[in-house]
Amino acid sequence: MHQQLSDRINSMATSQTLAMAAKTRELKEEGKDIIGLSLGEPDFNTPDFIKDAAIQAINDNYNSYSPVDGYVELKDAIIKKFKRDNHLDYNRSQIVVSTGAKQSLANAAMVLLNPGDEVLLPCPYWVSYAEIVKLAEGVPVEVPTSVESNFKITPAQLEAAITPKTKMIWYSSPCNPSGMVYSKEELRALADVLVKYPNIIVVSDEIYEHINFVGGHASMAEFDDMYDRTITVNGVSKAFAMTGWRIGYIGAPDWIARACNKMQGQITSGANCIAQRAVITALEAPVSSIKFMIDKFKERRKLVISLLDEIEGFKTTEPEGAFYVFPDVSHFFGKTLKGHKINNATDFSMFLLEEALVATVTGDAFGNPNCIRLSYAASEDQIKEALKRIKAAVS
Repeated sequence: MHQQLSDRINSMATSQTLAMAAKTRELKEEGKDIIGLSLGEPDFNTPDFIKDAAIQAINDNYNSYSPVDGYVELKDAIIKKFKRDNHLDYNRSQIVVSTGAKQSLANAAMVLLNPGDEVLLPCPYWVSYAEIVKLAEGVPVEVPTSVESNFKITPAQLEAAITPKTKMIWYSSPCNPSGMVYSKEELRALADVLVKYPNIIVVSDEIYEHINFVGGHASMAEFDDMYDRTITVNGVSKAFAMTGWRIGYIGAPDWIARACNKMQGQITSGANCIAQRAVITALEAPVSSIKFMIDKFKERRKLVISLLDEIEGFKTTEPEGAFYVFPDVSHFFGKTLKGHKINNATDFSMFLLEEALVATVTGDAFGNPNCIRLSYAASEDQIKEALKRIKAAVS
């Protein structure tokens, strides 16, 4: 019956992060002692004050369809958050709440892209960007970087990648998977290129905004000449340890927000009513309420970098945010390790799963075939054991 599936789904790649997570669960069910460093999911529980707000919402009988673009009270909380944390001024008509930031991204692609429109993706990029763009019949265009360039594109690279078909550029900062952060000065330099091409729309994915170890998070929409063409995407999954609550949101030009609202009204309607009420409480709380998680991620970053530096063949750069490290492992390409021929990062990632019993994600999934992604959203004991196993496997 495969022949009866649409070309759309047949041509879509499976999410490599979710595929590795599924493989990990499968091996664990077989009794294998797998350490999972593949998923980008905080290992903390959602803070109690947020859970209490959800319980209160249940007791207050929030059980009906929510507005497609989000409760007014939540939109107001998002507006205050944007002003407080990002120096951005939005009104209610510019905010759309969705079932996770992934839906926010999909909405943006579906309402803006026509067949053949090009979307610039600075590499490495989050695993779903390219497939979402292709689903909307756009063409993802990779702009390569490397560990030597700290995984950041330059203004010259950006300008060279722009063609008459370029419609959008998507990037994340802090970046999943590299953990690198674009400074305000670096964003301004990119903006100086983009102002010459007024029809290009920017998607600024800021889901890891608060997990920032260098301080001074910057948003592209802060610049007056970019505000009217930037979609700022955010959510509560990462910083608030609320991955399963599925709430994301955008601040965008009014005409784009209205289109996203229209699209969402035909696909999912409004996001979960209980989760929305809880997120009001989350966003109204001071950032200091989640600082304990950020501090712990910073400690783990130091640990994982120090352990990777002890393994010959791993070339790393210190992440500035998020909770990933993205080492270059091309040293192992062409070698045979314990009977496994390593041709690329995918081979190396599978080798680590089979021989070290450690789940990682191939850099191919993120547009950088020389690297693998390790998540340090895991306990220190797990990180130590995982890196011990990896070191033994490649020695």
